[in-house]
Amino acid sequence: MVPIARTRDRIVPLNQPRTSVQIPRVSGTSRADVAGRLPNAPFKGMFLRMKLAKVVTQLCVAKPKRFRIADRDPAATLGITKEEAEKLLADEVARLADLQERLWAQDRWAVLVILQGMDTAGKDGVVKHVMAGVNPQGCDVHSFKAPTPEELNHDFLWRTARKLPERGRIGIFNRSYYEEVLVARVHPDVLAHERLPQAVVTPDIWRRRFKDIRAFERTLAHNGVLVLKFFLNISPEEQRQRLLARLDEPAKRWKFSMNDIAERKLWPRYMEAYEEMIRATSHAEAPWYVVPSDHKPFARLMVAGVMIDALSRLDLKVPEVRGKALAELKRVERALRSERRASAKKH
Repeated sequence: MVPIARTRDRIVPLNQPRTSVQIPRVSGTSRADVAGRLPNAPFKGMFLRMKLAKVVTQLCVAKPKRFRIADRDPAATLGITKEEAEKLLADEVARLADLQERLWAQDRWAVLVILQGMDTAGKDGVVKHVMAGVNPQGCDVHSFKAPTPEELNHDFLWRTARKLPERGRIGIFNRSYYEEVLVARVHPDVLAHERLPQAVVTPDIWRRRFKDIRAFERTLAHNGVLVLKFFLNISPEEQRQRLLARLDEPAKRWKFSMNDIAERKLWPRYMEAYEEMIRATSHAEAPWYVVPSDHKPFARLMVAGVMIDALSRLDLKVPEVRGKALAELKRVERALRSERRASAKKH
């Protein structure tokens, strides 16, 4: 389990790397101005990565009881420009690919990434761009839509629990079991379709489900599953623009659904449900990260940054071959090399 400490209602990741780098100052300029003018590309890259590491920590809901969605600006970029975001994302995708290779080789941890957000928040884009460099053999993506009759005959965690990633793999849930405290809460008819015994459908059902989810995620963490949860926070105006873009571009019209408009009208109720959900389920083993998502490059970079920061703490290493196994490999190597020499002599 990734080491995290709890102080009352505050979640604090331990062993945060603290690197102090002195950037030369020029009278009348900021550190950012100086870094932008430096000809040394590696130094500038290091500066940007330090900047990213600082920003990533600001996304974590470290004090769940005090969390308010209204306090999080969906359009914030936290000092990172679009150009910086695009450059950093390219670098981070390569780093993530390397970490995923080690995760696969070590075969001890599994990673579960949960993406939640309103329609058009960018969940599909995160999967496409952040995971672009990852070996498809080590990654599974599951999108959860309206439950099937079979799924409705089981508890609300059943259909997602069946899709959990194996050790060595990254699993991505595009929507998840959290829909059962979001959509089911905003739409009472959804809960009615689950055919639960009337005795358990009480006003306390949401508090009980929050408790069940926390217990479920702790069980995952105690069994070597790193749970990373992202709420892609988009503004109503940005959603309006993205819906219009779908209507304006023929190649995107297939994505449009009248249901998106119906759900949009329920925005305040959804924000209330999201806020209470995050307050109740951001905990030490699986904190929530609220990602400003009005700017797509920035949102994708933030998800990549959080993933890399978390995976880096797992101390992932490629298994080292030693002893008899190494001696056997050396013997095979000598045999293969001798085959080449023998073939050369014949010709």
